[in-house]
Amino acid sequence: MNKKSIAQIKAEFEQADSGQRNELYERYRSDERTGVRKLIDGYKKKEEALRAERERLAAMQSYERKYSEYRFICGIDEAGRGPLAGPVVAGAVILPGDCEILYLNDSKKLSPAKREALYDEIMDKAEAVGVGMASPARIDEINILQATYEAMREAVAALNVAPDLLLNDAVTIPGISIPQVPIIKGDAKSVSIAAASIIAKVTRDRLMVQYDKILPGYGFAQHKGYGSREHIEAIRRLGPTPIHRQTFIKNFL
Repeated sequence: MNKKSIAQIKAEFEQADSGQRNELYERYRSDERTGVRKLIDGYKKKEEALRAERERLAAMQSYERKYSEYRFICGIDEAGRGPLAGPVVAGAVILPGDCEILYLNDSKKLSPAKREALYDEIMDKAEAVGVGMASPARIDEINILQATYEAMREAVAALNVAPDLLLNDAVTIPGISIPQVPIIKGDAKSVSIAAASIIAKVTRDRLMVQYDKILPGYGFAQHKGYGSREHIEAIRRLGPTPIHRQTFIKNFL
């Protein structure tokens, strides 16, 4: 009896679920062809990587499990406290208890392409998503910390589901009566906060790309308003724009 071709065996693996795949491993265990061995090894490595990723996510759900008596747990995070230009943006995300979003992580640890893909998945799977922001003028008026709190309150108010508990990245937000749990480096420890960090980061990055089209010459699409050497040189050469934070750039003028 002729052996199946490697292409035929690959098709079997692609169509199999995890249980059927174990049967295929056993069926082709004695097949010594290099292509078959590589195929089996490749699928086993993918399964091991998926197991490791699910274990990592389970660890990032520890706070959500700890406070599981609360029905709607909301993660809160911000993007843009440090830049010289643009708003500070806050994200608020409530995920379903049984939600699985693979590779969810602190937005700073993800590539732009991965953040964009996860943004779409979060928007699709979340119970509720809220976004708030404070303008550069508002940052100059009340300082960056107070502006961040204001953006966070706005993000919570924008939710279409009222949260029962807030998990915050490091801060306690004043002026909110909802119970809060500040978590240091929370965007790497809580799936809810990680989701909020991605929503905030992608929202702000997209906005800065739009500003780059309106205000060319500063490189906003590249540095997103942060104080790169090229950005500082552009401020000195072209002068500040309406989206620059005057209190942040006074030393460069």
